[in-house]
Amino acid sequence: MNGLMMDMPLTIASIVEHAERINGDGEIVSVTADNPRHRYTYREAFARARQLGDSLTQWGLARGDRIATLAWNDYRHFEVYYGVACTGHVCHTINPRLFPEQLVYIINHAEDRYVFVDPDFVPLVEGLAEQCPMVQGWIIQCSADRMPQTSLPNAICYETLLEKGSPDFQWPALEERDACALCYTSGTTGNPKGVLYSHRSTLLHSYATMMPDALGIARRDVVLPIVPLFHVNAWGNPYACPIAGAKLVFPGSKMGDGETLAALINEEKVTLSAGVPTVWLGLLAHLKKSGQRVDSLERIIVGGAACPLSIMEDLDSYGVSTRVGWGMTEMSPLGSANAGDSERDKYSTEDYARLRLKAGRPIFGVEMKIVDDEGKALPWDGEAFGSLLVRGPWVCSSYFKLEDSDAHEREAGWFETGDVATIDADGYLAITDRTKDVIKSGGEWISSIEVENAATDHPQVAEAAVIGCYHPKWSERPLLIVVRSSDGQDVTAAEILASLEGKIAKWWMPDAVEFVDELPHTATGKVQKLKLRDQFSGYAFKA
Repeated sequence: MNGLMMDMPLTIASIVEHAERINGDGEIVSVTADNPRHRYTYREAFARARQLGDSLTQWGLARGDRIATLAWNDYRHFEVYYGVACTGHVCHTINPRLFPEQLVYIINHAEDRYVFVDPDFVPLVEGLAEQCPMVQGWIIQCSADRMPQTSLPNAICYETLLEKGSPDFQWPALEERDACALCYTSGTTGNPKGVLYSHRSTLLHSYATMMPDALGIARRDVVLPIVPLFHVNAWGNPYACPIAGAKLVFPGSKMGDGETLAALINEEKVTLSAGVPTVWLGLLAHLKKSGQRVDSLERIIVGGAACPLSIMEDLDSYGVSTRVGWGMTEMSPLGSANAGDSERDKYSTEDYARLRLKAGRPIFGVEMKIVDDEGKALPWDGEAFGSLLVRGPWVCSSYFKLEDSDAHEREAGWFETGDVATIDADGYLAITDRTKDVIKSGGEWISSIEVENAATDHPQVAEAAVIGCYHPKWSERPLLIVVRSSDGQDVTAAEILASLEGKIAKWWMPDAVEFVDELPHTATGKVQKLKLRDQFSGYAFKA
């Protein structure tokens, strides 16, 4: 017997309709090249998205065609999100920080028909256009008077394009399992892989991120997504905020500028922000130097890389609660969130410090398990290490145009994340390594991430990475690679190793420390350990 309930499709267009009626006066503020504080309402934003959608229908595109973006976090990029997806096409957000050859590969693999481009990236795409024969036009996101001189074939002004459409355009009927967005992973090896999201998966993920123990987005919030719109849909913020009616503040190209971020937070009364750890280092450096505070900011979400305890404790001093999240492009992206800040009184200072470094509990909708090399499920005791597998309605079932992937072959219906993890009895997940980066010494695993976190707690360490190097007795031992901070050029290896005592297991202690000027990173800020292993291949520990 089926229930007697209405069957309404879960589509992104329903976000538009809800926000127009219920949250139409909610504000969107943007930093753009032509306006340091562009502001308008959700109602105005979605009227322009409808204009864009109407204009797109005049291009003769087929349902499901991919339309790409190379753009910063601002109001025009937000409009493209909805104008493309709600007309039945796929909004393909591309990371402009990738290498040119990767950009060419991604555009061609996705078979993008048109590309929306921020004026900042026009020189970049001018060098790529000839290698992207399927792209029929390049839309420059600016007004007619700001249209740059360009060699791009069929360059179209964004604002001129919008004038061809009607703000009263009605979205076509869509199916909830229709594709709506495409994002490619920035893996450290091989070509990037495409993750194709559906309207249904995106709506369900949005509901989950809004839960109190996840991002907890509410109408009263003012949200500053520093995580880029080209990075896994800015962790779902462009969808969740209009649903809730939260004010959105976009930093444009200034997402890494501590002074601009502080100004936005204080002037717009931001309560919630989201970004990778390096963003918060930049903001904290500005606050310490200027003496400013960010009193409206209540909480931040940190993801993309492990967050050092020192960042959290520095933010504590400004009255800002830090909540760690974990996920992947393949998970839309949120998989877990650490809401330990809401239970602070339950823990001693030492226990709370350990707890807040964990990736948190799985959010509802995501199932997890850890397994050994034979695929046997391991206990949730906080001690057993295993490969982390996940499944859920917003977890990818296969990659775009790549049906057979290693990540989906271990067990039907589960996605192998490539992470090594523990899960404790309370359900707290701790990522200890990537499978390809795991260090096994004398048959036992060493968590490179925990060693790195402990090392970056040293005030004179700007960044740290741990890799395994050959050892004649133990097979592998950890090598700690350090970038000194600007005021720590005299810090020694012995001082850094001494600072680790009592913070990590004795047998996890690195056998040596090597100093470098910088670490190699991917386009999304992750350390490329493969390059480090190549750099230190043949490394010999001193007797």
